[in-house]
Amino acid sequence: LVQQAERSLQLMTQRALEAESDVERLKQEMIVLQGELETSKAENEHLRAGQTTDLGAVKHNIDVALQSLHKIISGANLSIRQLASGAESLNFVAELLKSTGKISDAEDEND
Repeated sequence: LVQQAERSLQLMTQRALEAESDVERLKQEMIVLQGELETSKAENEHLRAGQTTDLGAVKHNIDVALQSLHKIISGANLSIRQLASGAESLNFVAELLKSTGKISDAEDEND
């Protein structure tokens, strides 16, 4: 039972590390997209100021940035759910190990 709990703990730890890695990757992607969004905002301001800029290119950049942002948000939500699930599993394993320790202590007292 203890070995099974240890294996579960290792698996949950691995899943949590992978989720953290995914979150970090998604943060990096968000930084890139924020840069693209700032560029698009600047181009939009230039248009409003009367400077000539290809409106189609601006719209395309905004559309691409929005699509990428939606993908990142979906991925981040999935990673957060996985991380929360992993935390719940780790809590369960911790309680299981605590219970196993109490059973062992009770058996030692009976002997």
